[in-house]
Amino acid sequence: MDNVLSIVTFLPALAALMLALFLRGEDAVAQKNAKVVALFATVITFVISLFILFGFDPEDTGFQMVEEADWIMGLKYKMGVDGISVLFVMLTTALMPLAIWSAWDVKVRVKEYMIAFLLLETLMLGVFTALDLVLFYLFFEAGLIPMFLIIGIWGGPNRIYAAFKFFLYTFLGSVLMLIAMIAMYVDAGTTDIVTLLGHEFSHDTITVLGFHIVGGFQTLAFLAFFASFAVKMPMWPVHTWLPDAHVQAPTAGSVILAAILLKMGGYGFLRFSLPMFPYASELLSNFVLWLSVIAIVYASLVALVQEDMKKLIAYSSVAHMGYVTAGIFSFNQQGLDGAIFQMISHGFVSGALFLCVGVIYDRMHTRQIDAFGGLVKNMPAYALVFMFFTMANVGLPGTSGFVGEFLTIIGMFQANTWVALVAATGVIFSASYALWLYRRVVLGDLIKESLKTIKDMNAREKWIFAPLVAMTLILGVYPSLVTDLIGPSVTALLDNYHAALPMIADAATH
Repeated sequence: MDNVLSIVTFLPALAALMLALFLRGEDAVAQKNAKVVALFATVITFVISLFILFGFDPEDTGFQMVEEADWIMGLKYKMGVDGISVLFVMLTTALMPLAIWSAWDVKVRVKEYMIAFLLLETLMLGVFTALDLVLFYLFFEAGLIPMFLIIGIWGGPNRIYAAFKFFLYTFLGSVLMLIAMIAMYVDAGTTDIVTLLGHEFSHDTITVLGFHIVGGFQTLAFLAFFASFAVKMPMWPVHTWLPDAHVQAPTAGSVILAAILLKMGGYGFLRFSLPMFPYASELLSNFVLWLSVIAIVYASLVALVQEDMKKLIAYSSVAHMGYVTAGIFSFNQQGLDGAIFQMISHGFVSGALFLCVGVIYDRMHTRQIDAFGGLVKNMPAYALVFMFFTMANVGLPGTSGFVGEFLTIIGMFQANTWVALVAATGVIFSASYALWLYRRVVLGDLIKESLKTIKDMNAREKWIFAPLVAMTLILGVYPSLVTDLIGPSVTALLDNYHAALPMIADAATH
């Protein structure tokens, strides 16, 4: 299919435009029509995206399905996918229909709610397919706006504070990235990402404001990109916006925030930091590794004392993203394979966990852990699903969560034994807070009067969880579905990375 990337990327935006132009009114019929159009658009987007997956050749380590056209002011519109980005495209298109379907009970400004999610899907897909710096930056930054509105309009009591905190943290980090992009254009004379991947940026020591910067341009550019991607992940200590955003966001917003938006940081490290700034990546690798394991341990300990279910799962996401960054900066096949696998797995598992919270929040309108207990009596189907994803989050063998954590820890062990040892304690901590949460919410006696009439999941909710359960199991027992697809591109990335280091070292000695 010609121009399949553009079709998949902009089809949700086209549906959003149709809703904005042609749908009027706030009555029940109009609300239902908005939901149906949004669901239909996201399902069709997913179906068309399957052409990308089935047409992708894993053995070709270059960019495939490339689309290129002249844009404005000499800029290029260029899109493509490789083994690193193709699965993030599929994750986005697969989860958006489930997020829309989970919001079926929304009754306030429904049309605008659906428009925001449709635009968000277009912008997220653009991040993973853009092959031009300007295009990437526009998609990357514009994605803040729909999520800002989703949190600020349809969120909880403190939604305004959470929305502005989310926006300011992520926007300020990206300003530094923009400055680095401008400097890269001045240095290389192009904004084409494919060309920049083969460009050697200077690594000579320079002096800035009296400070000697080892690695020169590469180090400064790496730190500028790091400021943006670290906030997006988010890494410790710039993670504090995430729990607030999750707690205040509506259920569908939390699902997309955890499952897809957080992955943009990890994708950025793989697309820009390692291949374009290899010297700086090597120079600062221990710094990133230790930040990662601090995040794993710290976030896990903080999760243990949370009383809000969403906040507990949010801190769990910070810990799991620590495995991702540690895997990436291990600079070996297992580490990078594990990091990408962990991001894909976390998309399904964390999205499902936030949906689990949403199921009982819709019934009881509280997320406080103490407000529940004994739900297994009246909600056996819910108890089973919640247990399954709790185990996947812990990393139970046979689920996708195990594969990602296992591979990243192997990668860490090869890079730094102490880092791997500290990171491995996160597995124990995750079991502690996850099982503690499940014990207090689901098990025990049903003694609270308000819970005695609570209803189990309905058919719609069960169907939403079905594909998430299936993917978590399939990837857990057959991980080569992912590793075979990403393996050649990861190998090529590592080969280019390791090939650049000796050349840089030789240049430094002459």
